[in-house]
Amino acid sequence: MKHTFVVFVEDKPGVLNRVVSVIRRRLFNVASLSVGQTHQNGVSRITMVVDSDKKEIERIIPYLYKLVNVLYVEDITQKPLVSRDLVMIKVRAEPETRAQLMTLSEIYRARVVDVANQSLIFEVTGDEEKVNRFVDNLRPYGIIEMARTGTVAMERGTDLHLEQPVRMQPAAVSAGL
Repeated sequence: MKHTFVVFVEDKPGVLNRVVSVIRRRLFNVASLSVGQTHQNGVSRITMVVDSDKKEIERIIPYLYKLVNVLYVEDITQKPLVSRDLVMIKVRAEPETRAQLMTLSEIYRARVVDVANQSLIFEVTGDEEKVNRFVDNLRPYGIIEMARTGTVAMERGTDLHLEQPVRMQPAAVSAGL
């Protein structure tokens, strides 16, 4: 099962490595990892999708809170959320297949971001399922190259996870669980 974690960290060198090392040492597979700045100076947001059937998945949060630079962690898997993935994909585009490729891009609301003699580069954003379906539909044409950003996710509603860049811990973590 895939679990989506949001981790707010201090924007300092080595923090991402330490966060990923916590996951790696416990033999969890990181299916997707996306990192970027937040609206607050000095705070970065990590969206991490961890694929595991291990029962210990809930232990990730207490392990992450042991890291000094971790400010806030939440498993948002079961919460109402919006998630997006971005893919840029370069596809063979012979003159006889360009019209089909353009029609396919309209169906998936993909944008053509580069046109060359023998190829097109598409950009598509959406949930993981949509992106995967688009990629699968392009495979018969001949994928030359592909780059994906990884999932970014945000919980729906007005709840603000991190108002101040301070270390926040759930009661269960403070209690030593």
